[in-house]
Amino acid sequence: MRVVLAEDLFLLRDGLVRMLEAYGFEIAAAVETGPELTCALAESAPDVAVVDVRLPPTHTDEGLQCALAARRARPGLPVLVLSQHVEQLYARELLADGNGGIGYLLKDRVFDADQFVDSVRRVAAGGTAMDPQVIQQLLSRRSAEDRPLGRLTPREREVLELMAQGRSNAGIAAQLVVTERAIAKHTSNIFTKLGLEVSDDDNRRVLAVLAHLDGDR
Repeated sequence: MRVVLAEDLFLLRDGLVRMLEAYGFEIAAAVETGPELTCALAESAPDVAVVDVRLPPTHTDEGLQCALAARRARPGLPVLVLSQHVEQLYARELLADGNGGIGYLLKDRVFDADQFVDSVRRVAAGGTAMDPQVIQQLLSRRSAEDRPLGRLTPREREVLELMAQGRSNAGIAAQLVVTERAIAKHTSNIFTKLGLEVSDDDNRRVLAVLAHLDGDR
């Protein structure tokens, strides 16, 4: 599996390269600036891009902007974003197109190599890997009672957040210590209240929910 990695801090970039190679990934390119990332994504045709949000020269949202541009040029390009913060505007744009694998992890909440590598593989395979705090912040703006999210019960919101992390009904049931049948009922209620068609595709249903919430601003 070919990876393009963008991280401006040398020690972190080198550490990520060594870790991914140890798990069998091929590093197609490891870059430190936005322009280098743009070139690497265009020339290397990676299976997945692992991208820090803030890259030179602007040190603002350069990495995320490059990822968005790359996905416009190559729809469905799997992208796993790493960040110290949640860049809500561009994160919503990244999530809302509904094509290909997407992940958004907060650096200080990645606790071990297996967790991170699993996220990379999941995104490369077309799935999602979302930090719960990212989902909470993205969904928090939808909580007013006159918006669709406000129609959900507290338990349905909890289920929705776990769905958005890429978890299956079985995974959610195990997390909440309830039956799969109960989660299936909650899921059905969520889609009904949000006006979304029920789907058994875990990735598509998550992206559809996020796209719906994004588009209803």
